[in-house]
Amino acid sequence: MTDASEKQALAADDKVAVVIVAAGRGARAGQADGPKQYQRIGGRAVIARTLDVFLAHPRIGPVVVAIHADDSGLFRSAAGANADRVVTVTGGASRQDSVRLGLLALRGHAPRRVLVHDAVRPFVDAELIDRTVAAIGERQAALPALPVADTLKRESAAGMIDETVSRNGLHAAQTPQGFPFWPILAAHEKAHHLGKADFTDDAAIAEWANIPVKIVPGSPDNVKLTWARDISMADQRLSGERPRFPDIRTGNGYDVHAFEPGDHVVLCGVSIPHDKKLSGHSDADVGLHALTDALLATCGAGDIGTHFPPSDPQWKGVASRIFVEHAARLVRARGGRIANADITLICEAPRVGPHREAMTEILSAMLAISRDRISIKATTNEKLGFVGREEGIAAIATASVVFPGDVPE
Repeated sequence: MTDASEKQALAADDKVAVVIVAAGRGARAGQADGPKQYQRIGGRAVIARTLDVFLAHPRIGPVVVAIHADDSGLFRSAAGANADRVVTVTGGASRQDSVRLGLLALRGHAPRRVLVHDAVRPFVDAELIDRTVAAIGERQAALPALPVADTLKRESAAGMIDETVSRNGLHAAQTPQGFPFWPILAAHEKAHHLGKADFTDDAAIAEWANIPVKIVPGSPDNVKLTWARDISMADQRLSGERPRFPDIRTGNGYDVHAFEPGDHVVLCGVSIPHDKKLSGHSDADVGLHALTDALLATCGAGDIGTHFPPSDPQWKGVASRIFVEHAARLVRARGGRIANADITLICEAPRVGPHREAMTEILSAMLAISRDRISIKATTNEKLGFVGREEGIAAIATASVVFPGDVPE
């Protein structure tokens, strides 16, 4: 091997692997745009900003992101081009298990060192990464931490102060935490097999496995975004600390399809037995077609026919959810957060009520918003017009989207 190739091999071996934990649901921070790692600060998703820091660092090698089973679409939309630069794995039921699964995904890379980082710490910087990496040894872990500044009180069972706890030697732990790869993987696997699932961070697992942990200076900027207020303050910080006027847009959509001979209709993603079916080039889901137009209207992106011409044979018989998901991606690509979707189905039959819960569940997954932000209603046309004569079904949809606001003059 030449000197140049030896240096290249050593450089590759020196790359530090990363596991980014992003499988949590983050309910405490609200669900306006999905879990907190996908909410936007300064116009971009939290996790996108976290990925930027690690992928730009010259010492970082393979990156594994542990995501929730339901968040594949959310992750790709948030990460953009960086989604193809990382490996994603489905996380576990706990943070601890998600890290273990992320570490297992790195075995084929066989890195010497690994960092474990919370996706919701987007203000990590290169200097903190450098300090942590430098402190990792063959049998030594590294923990960035800050000395505790607040006076600490222990609460009694009665809700009273039981004692004042000395701050001497106490630190608040941060991430990324750094480890020799094989020892921390072995520690995680041992804890898993023994059913020990109560560790709150990976440094605690290292301590349990008798891996020494060295404290390195953390960063006061490296905050963990936990509450809705944290997200709001981070957004203001990245927006120049100046409040923005909200830019809330509403789009409307209307669609109608005639009946033809058949044995079922598809409405809002649910197949409902019926003595007729709706005529259309796709699955003729009148509710989802109206919703697609409503979403596209919020960002001036034309209508469903612009993106999916009925003359194009590739859309024949396809499920209409791909139209809605496409529109939702366009909205998010322009910085929008879907706040609400409201669909009214106008028909004499079939009955919609028994299927409303299933429709809501499907739309929640399509739009990546919580169920309480979705409304599906049905009404008849009182036997009037083509709907009243049961010649077809109509739908009206309204979508509300919040876009990044303007900074006031």
